[in-house]
Amino acid sequence: DIGFSHFVSLGNSVDVDFGDMLDYLAADPGTSAVLLYIEAVTQTRKFMSAARAASSNKPVIVIKAGRNAAGAKAAASHTGALIGSDAVYDVAFKRAGMLRVYEMEELFDAVETLARITSGPRQISLSPGTKQEQLVIVTNGGGPAVLATDYLVGDGGTLAQLSKDTVSKLDKVLPPTWSHGNPVDIIGDAGGERYGAAMEAIVGAPEAEALFVMKCPVAVSDNVEAARAVISHAKDYRKLLFTCWLGEATAQESRHLFAEAGIPTYDTPEKAMRAFLHIQRYRHNQAMLREAPPASGGGPKPDKGKVRAIIDRALAEGRAALFENEAKEVLMAYGIPAVKTVNVNDAEEAVKAAGNIGFPVALKIRSPDINHKSDVGGVILNLENAEAVRHAVQTMTENIRKLKPEAKLEGFNIEQMADREGYELIVGMSSDRQFGPVIMFGEGGVAVEVINDKALELPPLNAPLAEDMIKNTRIYNRLKGFRDRKPVKMEAIVNALVQVSQLVTDFAEINELDINPLMADGNGALALDARIALVKPAVKGEARLVISPYPQELEETVALRQGQRVCLRPVRPQDAGALADMIGKLTPHDLYHRFRGEYPQLTREQIARLTQIDYDRSMVLVVVPEAAAEIYGFLICTLHPGMTEAEFVVAIRSDMKGHGIGHALTDKLIRYLKTLPPVESLFGYALPGNATLTEMVKNLGFTVENVPPQSGQPPLVRVSRGLR
Repeated sequence: DIGFSHFVSLGNSVDVDFGDMLDYLAADPGTSAVLLYIEAVTQTRKFMSAARAASSNKPVIVIKAGRNAAGAKAAASHTGALIGSDAVYDVAFKRAGMLRVYEMEELFDAVETLARITSGPRQISLSPGTKQEQLVIVTNGGGPAVLATDYLVGDGGTLAQLSKDTVSKLDKVLPPTWSHGNPVDIIGDAGGERYGAAMEAIVGAPEAEALFVMKCPVAVSDNVEAARAVISHAKDYRKLLFTCWLGEATAQESRHLFAEAGIPTYDTPEKAMRAFLHIQRYRHNQAMLREAPPASGGGPKPDKGKVRAIIDRALAEGRAALFENEAKEVLMAYGIPAVKTVNVNDAEEAVKAAGNIGFPVALKIRSPDINHKSDVGGVILNLENAEAVRHAVQTMTENIRKLKPEAKLEGFNIEQMADREGYELIVGMSSDRQFGPVIMFGEGGVAVEVINDKALELPPLNAPLAEDMIKNTRIYNRLKGFRDRKPVKMEAIVNALVQVSQLVTDFAEINELDINPLMADGNGALALDARIALVKPAVKGEARLVISPYPQELEETVALRQGQRVCLRPVRPQDAGALADMIGKLTPHDLYHRFRGEYPQLTREQIARLTQIDYDRSMVLVVVPEAAAEIYGFLICTLHPGMTEAEFVVAIRSDMKGHGIGHALTDKLIRYLKTLPPVESLFGYALPGNATLTEMVKNLGFTVENVPPQSGQPPLVRVSRGLR
């Protein structure tokens, strides 16, 4: 009972592309989920904007061919070498809130899972949560349960630990030989009555955050009877539930019953566990979609003027990269600590600089032709005195001339030795030709490419996105501390990631960036080595990002008619609760007039779609008091496909009417839309008799005209004005 509303091949996408189709299908009421087969994406910012908007509305599942295409072959940095094109697609799909699958069968399994859960009779909400759901397995066969457990745990899932109370309840209804743990093996001869008793004991258990029920075919019990027992008790279980009735002909009727009841069912335990993990990934990606970081990281204010001067000087001198000491100055200007570094030309200058810094010191080669200094003996550590420095300069010079005679030797760097032990990490950025800047984090050091422990993200970043990056690496468990090793100061690593994101957002000239190693311990994080490659940018600043940052620059403080100061700003995801409260305070009369009867009661998902927007194609403005977490009014503006016209609707809290909130919101929207060149007109609709709205918009230059009723709909008033 799952079919296609559309089946579309885009060919060469000369005109209509993925972005256009996603816009169309997201708005189509006959489409409940979207499947994408992708070989490549061209207009990436348009694609990401459309994908994020569609994923906020309905499940989008994607399979991409060409996963093993060669990445950056000639990358100058560790980061560039580690970022492959498929890995960037992977993180793009995640940030767009989509679910990526890897096989054709998996594609259709995933859409069936999501369709059964989101639109079936049970309709379980898939709103994202940070908690990893723990699974309880009920089975009449131990072997298949072991296979399910192996698949689940091997791919990052978690089995629930049964509480004493749950075990006690199961003891009363199951044979003494049951497994007394999870998986709950209720013994091979289990029939419908035993399945029902086990379900009754488990469905109320708080640890049973998700449930998987299996049945192996046996001659002494009836498959259909057991299926009916599970379906009966599923009515009291409003959480994720999956089933697997093994066999073929003997399982068909049971599978039909599960499908009719809206319970996802599979023919193997591995497929069922894959489906459960799909839901976990989908929820996680939806949570990532809801993060709307600003272009600025929200930390200490960086010294942009200093960075601008350093970059402009390097480009004026025709350099393709900053000197290491300059790169570290840039990092420190953005609040990332770095060791003191001095450029020197010869041994005597090196000795003098070492004396000023204080022994011990490190000596490093400075050459535009050598990207990885340690590969050619270009790094010598722990030099204890002047004679050691002189000898190191001589040795290093001879090594470079012998190992890389064509390299231009510009001098050396003398650095303070970091008196600390910790973990060597890497934080970097490289420019993908399709998706623009990509941030990387992982385990660093000289063997970084061999270790290949990395996580990627697209800027802009905020703290939750940075924390998620860190958790997606193997070194994360070590960073938390183990045995006698104390945990690192995690917020220092988060700060480094967020500040690098802001740096590359602010300066499009930065083409690649490496901090390797970033030494992290319980006291913080310190950049020991840094490299920044430059390019003359084709676009400036935020224009090269494929995800629009939260437009913090649109925030402003205004005074209402009675003099109260309020903040007028774009909506944020965390405004969901306040917006729901505000709509709940609208009178039935105001609800009817503001939304033409369309929003009598907004669901949690609808509230989410209003607060988790893609700022490239829509805008929701809110008015909030300075000293309270509440909303006085909001305005919804949607840019229609083609981006030439925009539609808006305004809602003011019933007890706050007459304060000038609607006028302030609409005036703000007009000023904002005038900064968007493609948008030529703004319009909206109201019911006749809404004199307050029509008078307000007339004062702002709108034309008001009556629209005749159509197809049994009530008559409307259309308000519109040009923007150019």
